[in-house]
Amino acid sequence: MTAVQPSTHASTDAMRASAGKHLWRHFAEMGEVGRPALPIMVRGEGCYLIDSEGNRYLDGISNLFCVNLGYGFGSEFAAAAAAQYEELGYHSSWGSTHPRAIELAEKVASLAPEGMERVFFTPSGGESVEAAWKLARQYHLARGEHRWKAIGRYNAYHGTTLGALSINGLPELRRPFEPLVPQVAHVRNTARFGRPADETDEQFTAGLLANLEEAIIAEDPTTIAMVIMEPVQNHGGCLTPPPGYPEGVRALCDKYGILLVADEVICAFGRIGAWFASERYDMRPDIITTAKGLSSSHAVIGAVIASEKVYEPFSKPGIHFTHGNTFGGHPIQAAIALKNLEIMEREGIPQHVRAKEGELGDRLRTLLDLPIVGDVRGAGYFFGIELSASRPDGTPFTPEERMQLFGPASLADRLAERGLLSRISIDGDDPVMFAAPPLVADTDEFTTIVDVMTEVLGLVGDEAAAL
Repeated sequence: MTAVQPSTHASTDAMRASAGKHLWRHFAEMGEVGRPALPIMVRGEGCYLIDSEGNRYLDGISNLFCVNLGYGFGSEFAAAAAAQYEELGYHSSWGSTHPRAIELAEKVASLAPEGMERVFFTPSGGESVEAAWKLARQYHLARGEHRWKAIGRYNAYHGTTLGALSINGLPELRRPFEPLVPQVAHVRNTARFGRPADETDEQFTAGLLANLEEAIIAEDPTTIAMVIMEPVQNHGGCLTPPPGYPEGVRALCDKYGILLVADEVICAFGRIGAWFASERYDMRPDIITTAKGLSSSHAVIGAVIASEKVYEPFSKPGIHFTHGNTFGGHPIQAAIALKNLEIMEREGIPQHVRAKEGELGDRLRTLLDLPIVGDVRGAGYFFGIELSASRPDGTPFTPEERMQLFGPASLADRLAERGLLSRISIDGDDPVMFAAPPLVADTDEFTTIVDVMTEVLGLVGDEAAAL
């Protein structure tokens, strides 16, 4: 990796010692043994992060699929925040509101799919999903129906708060916290890898829709408040919808009076080459959940966007959405989000992603020449590389062998040693490695991603062949 001037912060050893004593990191195995010392990132430049020892890394996953503008434009964000601090540091949007919340709601509505005009601010993506489920429940109640259930998809991730966790289709995340919020059913996702080779798109779509309708009927349609789906499903490896699937889901929701929620916490604001992926795929949701890209994660802010149909029952006297939080639409966060959207429009970010997605996808598909790579799929700047977790004869690797081949020491650490940060999911059927750089990335970054992945996956493939 490329080394630059070390940080002038407190010594790296001192920071690591303090982190080990006080900082409980998210989803981190705190008792890690035999791993490289904890990296401490101190600076960002464009698509790159620099740690406290001067090592430079290409951020191949926008940290958590969220730093859409990368690590530039800091002076503009700082100026927007400073100006807002001078004017008004905090106010809620309960009994009154403030200009930035009004301006941001109007801006988001102008970018959202047609008919999505009502914007409710939250502090995060998980909170957006929570709010959407509550909104769907209360919408039906306001119309005289008691509907409370949700339908999600297998292997889908929607957040970690108790309601969002209940919608997740990931048993390993749900299990430690059961019993969860009742009642959620799960249906097939759009994973195509490993399906019969002669199955047509029409047959695949028909099977998915039949599975969804069977679940709706089994749960009793009159009890189901919402169906929630990501336009491109993150977990499982950037699963795109087959032709006719979004339209079919919309038709089933209409048939049974169910609200359709597009979870666009990752997909919105340029990641899939459009302001909203649900518009690119003609999903026509009733509710959209967002967060990450709304501010390129330079501020802590999310939003739920609702159609006029969903808003209508709440427009009547005496009815209000019984939900809120202290920090939703915070003036400083809203000012930064407005600046983020201004920059994205000025720089033509969604158009840039749509224009370059073919190049990124083609470069990544060269990895299919490696025996260890089973599939490459995705859209925009959001791709998954599925790795083979079995021997050539089809015998699956044992859990120990999977960890040996695809665990952090074998993959994530090796990539980082070569200057590339990625994410590897090994909790599904086959491991998946992600390529989702900041939306300002271009050919040079694509080259680095593919070159480093080719080298590391070649080593892993050799080790797999030797088992």
